[in-house]
Amino acid sequence: MNIHHLELFYYVARHGGISRAVRHIPYGIQQPAVSSQMLLLEEDLGTRLFDRSPFRLTEEGGKLFAFVRPFFENLDAVAARLRKQAVPLLRIGTSELVLREYLPAVMQLLHQKHPQVRLSLQSGFTSQLEAWLRDRQIDLAITPLEKRPPARLRCLRLMRVPLVLLVHRKSKYKSSAELWAQGRIEEPLITLPTVEIISRLFKKGLQRRRIEWPPTIEASSLELITQYVANGDGIGVSVNLPGVSRHPRVRILPLEGFDPVEVAALWHGQPTCLIRAVLEEGQRYVRQLWPQWQCDDVLK
Repeated sequence: MNIHHLELFYYVARHGGISRAVRHIPYGIQQPAVSSQMLLLEEDLGTRLFDRSPFRLTEEGGKLFAFVRPFFENLDAVAARLRKQAVPLLRIGTSELVLREYLPAVMQLLHQKHPQVRLSLQSGFTSQLEAWLRDRQIDLAITPLEKRPPARLRCLRLMRVPLVLLVHRKSKYKSSAELWAQGRIEEPLITLPTVEIISRLFKKGLQRRRIEWPPTIEASSLELITQYVANGDGIGVSVNLPGVSRHPRVRILPLEGFDPVEVAALWHGQPTCLIRAVLEEGQRYVRQLWPQWQCDDVLK
């Protein structure tokens, strides 16, 4: 006997017919599919379970409904009890920078409200985080977002961070405009991998100015870019955030006219209470530290 067929029969019997059942089944299924599966159930049991029009359970159908009803009607209550007893787990994916510099403060606030929560933290690039979220390996991703969020994912934009160039403290350049005036730029360029959003936004800004400046070094993190610049290995592309671009041997050159990096949170469906708490604390954290860069998205 197919358990799925029994579930569909439960909805048909409870709501008094196939067409009414389709409106209440908590997942997408069409009326013809339900009808065909009810026929398969009756064929498997060797008896008619209900009259179609007008709807009426047969004696055998009434016995089967009485048997399956307690199971299906108690599923939500059992699940709620199990969730209440389980220690909540929240799986977050983001960049190594956010994990190290900013998430601890947010998590400290979260633990004040949810002291029992367990955390699983993973670092990765945007493409990895989106794949992990799509495959349900993480519950929440905090990552740069270039355009629209991926299909079937919810999004809350947290902040917009300006792009900057990093030069060595002894560099002759005082502004990015001096670089553009050269026409051809000879200095080595240090960036994240070209597939990353920060690198793509920088390339778009160069293209608007009809400037070609291919990267010489692709670093695996923004912190490495800062360190390479401090070592005198070239000019780096980064964002204007403390902990990323600050170094005693490095100066920051603003990139006027370049699109900022949008940092957003991504998740599936309606946010759980834990995801909502993280997002609310994250918004509060951004509002306190960088009010000029906060986004005005509202968590719904």
